[in-house]
Amino acid sequence: MRDRKRPLFAANWKMYMGPHEVEAFISKYTTLFAPRDDATIVIFPPSISLVPFALAVEGRSDLEFGIQDVHTEVQGAHTGAISAAMVSGTQATWGLAGHSERRSEFGDGDAMVGTKLGRLFDAGIQPILCVGETIEEREAGRLFNVLERQIRGALEPLSEDVRRELVYAYEPVWAIGTGHTATPSDASEAHAIVREVVAAIVDEENAKAVTILYGGSVKPENIKELITAAGVDGVLVGGASLDPASWAVICDCGR
Repeated sequence: MRDRKRPLFAANWKMYMGPHEVEAFISKYTTLFAPRDDATIVIFPPSISLVPFALAVEGRSDLEFGIQDVHTEVQGAHTGAISAAMVSGTQATWGLAGHSERRSEFGDGDAMVGTKLGRLFDAGIQPILCVGETIEEREAGRLFNVLERQIRGALEPLSEDVRRELVYAYEPVWAIGTGHTATPSDASEAHAIVREVVAAIVDEENAKAVTILYGGSVKPENIKELITAAGVDGVLVGGASLDPASWAVICDCGR
């Protein structure tokens, strides 16, 4: 069972770090970052690098990893796709669903995201639901409505068991890869909304205990103020996680 009291540092490598780059990254990163027993470290390499990653981190049981996205079906004639059931064979234990880039580039809707979360859970993989608003939605005062719609839509097809085990990642779309970062108060406001919606759908106890990550231009320079913001239980890092030294600094925060 996941320890919800431990801060969670997650890295999303997106479409970077092929098989030959993983070993070099891990080799350097592990010399800079010593294991810590008071935090959870998870890296999401591209799917082609899952097995090389597993091999590279042998002997470092503190480093967990996961899949960036899975198909909605368990198997079938879906050329180029990967199912959650297949991922479980790589030793990956985490999975993302609903990342803003999947929503915008591939058309992943809320119901589809919910199905993927269920597939991950059924395969024994810890699912993370990504939610977040665009700059247009924020400026229009629709932050609550957008987050509520995304969460309700994704949780609709899920059983109570899955709903209770979800981790959430709040990623303001306007802060992903733009250099613009939500302030600690922005993050706290959004995380409070996520908890409010979860409380209404699941229950108050789950909402208080649920892990919610902040993602969006997180870097060594702002990690401390973000990780200590009210309601923030960890971070989901993109670009800054591609450099082993930068990622080591982020993972060391609060040690």
